[in-house]
Amino acid sequence: MNAIEVAGLSKRYDATLAVDDIGFAVARGATVGLLGGNGAGKTTTIAMLLGLLIPTAGRIAVLGHDMARDRFAALARMNFSSPYIALPHRLSVAENLRIYGHLYNVRDTEGRIRELAAELDLGELLDRRAGDLSAGQKTRVALAKSLINRPEVLLLDEPTASLDPDTGDLVRTWLERYRAQSGCTILLASHNMAEVERLCGQVLMMKRGRIVDRGSPAELLTRYGRDDLEAVFLDIARDRRAA
Repeated sequence: MNAIEVAGLSKRYDATLAVDDIGFAVARGATVGLLGGNGAGKTTTIAMLLGLLIPTAGRIAVLGHDMARDRFAALARMNFSSPYIALPHRLSVAENLRIYGHLYNVRDTEGRIRELAAELDLGELLDRRAGDLSAGQKTRVALAKSLINRPEVLLLDEPTASLDPDTGDLVRTWLERYRAQSGCTILLASHNMAEVERLCGQVLMMKRGRIVDRGSPAELLTRYGRDDLEAVFLDIARDRRAA
């Protein structure tokens, strides 16, 4: 069974078609990249997968649950991270994580917070207000929030944005280990092509709301005759055809 199945998915805002009849499947335990320029439809797609937006048309199933009829059963087993969505600024990091632990009905929330603090180097940040953190610190806390319930499906939007190279590498290594140990399925939206090549077995390339190409990083490099995924991204963004 696939962890995520999407068919005929569209989202229209008046005259703007943000997502245009896309379909894809993500196998359990896989990491798939969702790539495209600004305005390609990535964030809208993720919002529909989370049940935050109602599709204009199409069907989404996550972990066997139809998101139109049974999304709460799926949401309990999912989570999401984006450095662009702020946690309540006046609450400490520990208070924020505690709230999400209770929302997800996590057993031994305090123990889980200690585990994440050790793994993501958050120990010195737990008592600090979320609003006082640097951009990179906020990114690590957002990732900890997304892992509080040990999700089976993890949706990541720019998970290493604002991180220095060393911390970014540590986070990628941790994500690889978490997926290998837990069997978690990851859908990753990123503009870091080296990150995508490292983490993702398959890539979906979006442009103007549609999926315009797909395949493994190696398949896309061969198809476009390029040495790295960034060059493939630019070819697609600039309407240059595959070799």
